[in-house]
Amino acid sequence: MSRSRGSAAGGIALAAAALLAVAAPSSVSAAPAPLSPGAAPASASADTYYAPAEGKTGTALKAALNDIISEQARLSYSQVWDALGDTDEDPSNPDNVILLYTGRSQAKSEHGGDLGDWNREHVWAKSHGDFGTSTGPGTDLHHLRPTDVRVNSIRGNKDFDNGGSAVSGAPGNYTDGDSFEPRDAVKGDVARMILYMAVRYEGEDGFADLEPNDRVGNGSAPYHGRLGVLKQWHREDPPDSFERNRNEVIHNEYQHNRNPFIDRPEWVEAIW
Repeated sequence: MSRSRGSAAGGIALAAAALLAVAAPSSVSAAPAPLSPGAAPASASADTYYAPAEGKTGTALKAALNDIISEQARLSYSQVWDALGDTDEDPSNPDNVILLYTGRSQAKSEHGGDLGDWNREHVWAKSHGDFGTSTGPGTDLHHLRPTDVRVNSIRGNKDFDNGGSAVSGAPGNYTDGDSFEPRDAVKGDVARMILYMAVRYEGEDGFADLEPNDRVGNGSAPYHGRLGVLKQWHREDPPDSFERNRNEVIHNEYQHNRNPFIDRPEWVEAIW
């Protein structure tokens, strides 16, 4: 089933502070500290980053974005643990991460495979294209998120769609035999992660050509659905500060590439 869903002295002090701010040199040698997901800084280089894609639509836009975002650093699967601690940090508690499907704040240290732990969820199910945990799509932070172990298991490798029965312990999530519906607050996040993967992995670097389709039950085929529903979720749940800042952390600290559908949401309709 489906559902809708001033004094002079003060002036002098301010002027002096402004001069100091202009004169203060910025360090070019110190490593930048990881960004906190509490804020959502705009990337001053985003316009330049996407310059080769401007003015394009359809397959030409998709190809141009693939060329741009394929320039990236790659992580090992073990490095993903620490990276997720930065990308998904709780803005109210730097010792915790926010879990994707439940929204629960949980200690970064409580990860693993036991019940109550959080683990690494492949939003584009790793069996859809059979890439496993290989460096590349299997370790791409743009679709890896911390999730409750039990909920991760319930989602499994199901496609995304509306409907099903409520997932116990994860309010707002629903599932049936072949699909999973996440809570409203992250529906757009899920859609943009799936569509990022479809643009980034085009069968050119030893992995399958990943594509969205309008089906569920895709199994091990390199497809993920349901496209019409994902586009609806993208429209209804636009990028928020947590998601935008996550994009910045991945770009600045880890992979040095971006999810274009977070920066330019209109490109979803321009391609699909």
